[in-house]
Amino acid sequence: MTTSETPQNQEDDGPEIVIAPITESDAGEVLTLQRAAFVSEAQIYGSADMPPLTQTLPEVEAELRSSSGLAARVDGRLVGAIRYTEADGVLLIGRIAIAPDTQGEGIGRSLLAAAERSSSARVAELFTGSLSEANIRLYEACGYAVAERIPQGDGTEQVFLRKPLHQV
Repeated sequence: MTTSETPQNQEDDGPEIVIAPITESDAGEVLTLQRAAFVSEAQIYGSADMPPLTQTLPEVEAELRSSSGLAARVDGRLVGAIRYTEADGVLLIGRIAIAPDTQGEGIGRSLLAAAERSSSARVAELFTGSLSEANIRLYEACGYAVAERIPQGDGTEQVFLRKPLHQV
């Protein structure tokens, strides 16, 4: 294990989750993971026309070059990914994707916490859709609070959540 990798044990007898920086060479795995992870979101909203499902490999590669991110692996398998940027004291978190068969095992929480620790920002912000109730519950359980709801014109809202981080 390198110093950039952080083991996260789920339970004493559970598998070790290794969280490490995501790289451009992870793009293919990240694209596969995000497509698998966002199928349930497409079902909730009744449409597969959403960036995590329509994004191309070159677009993911470009995104990984221009932003930071972390990958969670169990026995070498990519089971989670998170991408983020920092601007004007705000950690902007996006594209949290967890393998469907590992959802509910704390991987998303571990990735969020690791991203927050890696930042010197005063506040973290992320968003999800109003029908994504499980996502909203997770983010609130991790200390995020709804900051804004923006109607999308189709009966849904984009829900922005914020969390104070490193107070100066």
